Amino acid sequence: MHIHQQPTTPFDDQKPGTAGLRKKVAAIAQPHYLENFVEAVFRNVPELTGGRLVIGGDGRYHNDVAIQTIVAMALAHGVQHILIARQGWLSTPAASHLIRARGADGGFVLTASHNPAGPEGDFGIKFNIRGGGQAPSSLTDAIYETSRTLDSYRIADIAPVAIDEVGARELEDGARIDVVDGVADYAALMQQLFDFDAIRDWLSQGHRIIFDAMHAVTGPYARRILVEQLGAPEAAVRNAEPLTDFGGGHPDPNLIYAADLVDEMMGDAPADLAAASDGDGDRNMILGPGLFLSPGDSLAMLAAHLDRLPGYQDGLAGVARSMPTSRALDTVAAARGIDCYETPTGWKYFCNLLDAGRLTLCGEESFGTSSSHVREKDGLWAVLAWMNILAVTDQTLPELARAHWARYGRHYYQRHDYEDLDAEIAERVISELRGRLESLPGQSFEGLEVTAADDFAYTDPIDGSRAEAQGLRVVFGDEARVVLRLSGTGTGAATLRLYLERFVPPGSEMPDALEQLLPVAEAVTRLRAISGRKRPDVVT
Repeated sequence: MHIHQQPTTPFDDQKPGTAGLRKKVAAIAQPHYLENFVEAVFRNVPELTGGRLVIGGDGRYHNDVAIQTIVAMALAHGVQHILIARQGWLSTPAASHLIRARGADGGFVLTASHNPAGPEGDFGIKFNIRGGGQAPSSLTDAIYETSRTLDSYRIADIAPVAIDEVGARELEDGARIDVVDGVADYAALMQQLFDFDAIRDWLSQGHRIIFDAMHAVTGPYARRILVEQLGAPEAAVRNAEPLTDFGGGHPDPNLIYAADLVDEMMGDAPADLAAASDGDGDRNMILGPGLFLSPGDSLAMLAAHLDRLPGYQDGLAGVARSMPTSRALDTVAAARGIDCYETPTGWKYFCNLLDAGRLTLCGEESFGTSSSHVREKDGLWAVLAWMNILAVTDQTLPELARAHWARYGRHYYQRHDYEDLDAEIAERVISELRGRLESLPGQSFEGLEVTAADDFAYTDPIDGSRAEAQGLRVVFGDEARVVLRLSGTGTGAATLRLYLERFVPPGSEMPDALEQLLPVAEAVTRLRAISGRKRPDVVT
């Protein structure tokens, strides 16, 4: 096995975002581009030399090429044991678990999550550290700085590795490559957490589920668990075959991109529970007959019921949400005497708390929910949790939701995305609001008085690290919030995200709560006036 020291020149745009490096396929496919980023990772993670590495992804276009490149570079850097998911199919939560279960020193996860795929679509790569969590900011910053000064990278001259079937390959230098079943370890973990017998009984009683894998990586997982192990009919799993372009769709499980499923459940409702997951399997959308359960409500209701399930019978050590996520979780935590943490957007901010045993459950408004079983959000886990809760409570999802709101009150909530904005305009919206923050407390808008306004900053209670400028908050006491931040997951122009939240106490209803909040949000942010946009591109 010959190793090349390949000359290269640095790229100046390889700064990882919220969850890794995301670019258009055309950018990633440039000569040396992917290799430079991977080299920067190896130079900053010395424990990989002589160590164990996991590789897999969401199956999108160019993943197969990238896997071969990473294998060749891993061998050149002295990695002794490489674990590759069969077909390259490895959901993000399953990758986290595989790293943890097999004692790996890290893993490359090839995904751009919910972004569209195909030759004209997006590609993503991120590095997860030993323990299964996303690389912390200190590591991604170091990777970026290294990428800006590279003049060469190491790569081995090796024939492509066959990854279609499970098997092992021993190399002459003592290195080993294992192609593993990416579903098996994850499915075994789910059996430890949930009461599969209760779920089987629930299904056998005539209850129905629909799971839309959106032609992404969760298809094989859902077939194995929902159909083969739990006994749901084959037709319960839709769009189950992973495709390199996700069938031309947008694998983002929300009211816009899973509209057909939403329409079904708002109509004749062919199932007791319907769900969808995204490109890499870390997001979830939960629907009941006539009900869309918002991610914030789902998170809060899981906090109220999770200790009824086998893997969580010792109770919840604590809960956490990202700052823009609705405060419904806080209400449940306060009522149950559980610590509740507010972190920046990005799953990596939960990991220190999880590792320290401070958290059992956490979630984000962007349809991400998970627990301490892995160090990533987990879409299929959330679906199984809801199936188990429905089975043990013998109630429908709408009944559970109504009971929850009657006890804790309701946090009406929406996210408005303004996409493809000129970066200078987006920055102007942010900077002008940032400049007005100090003057806002005490002012009233449509009868709502501002009690606090700031640019959210977070100090990690475990390691003391500090994250600044994580989103602009305008708070109207417990009654309402308006939050504005730039998206960190796009690959093109800027996206501004406006979050609206209005709390209605138990015993009250306000169906137009968010409509009433819209003029308040515009008066505070001037988003539409500055951008010239009359309405958001996506509302979730």
